[in-house]
Amino acid sequence: VQLQASGGGLVQAGDSLTLSCAASGRTFVANTMAWFRQAPGEEREFVAAIGLSPDRTNYADSAKGRFAISRDNFQNTLALQMNSLKPEDTAVYYCAAGPRGRIEVPFYHYWGQGTLVTVSS
Repeated sequence: VQLQASGGGLVQAGDSLTLSCAASGRTFVANTMAWFRQAPGEEREFVAAIGLSPDRTNYADSAKGRFAISRDNFQNTLALQMNSLKPEDTAVYYCAAGPRGRIEVPFYHYWGQGTLVTVSS
């Protein structure tokens, strides 16, 4: 079981960025996929999740209206389109696979290595 996140980088406030996650097939199809993030000195927090059906999505309040999560069950990929980025979005972003309907960190047992997003003001 492997998850590989990519797409992070240094951007300015107001810019957009798309994160990608490549996943192993069996785990990808069987699980809810999600993005979490962890800022320096902070706990890891939920950002967005998507169920097996692409229209079943869930967002943290901080992500609503700015971020969009999507998945391709044929390509085994997960994406997070981030728009109108703010300095407070600066964090390491992790993709993860977990059980249906859960967004809490302890329920997720498969994690990518993380990709750093830095938003300058």
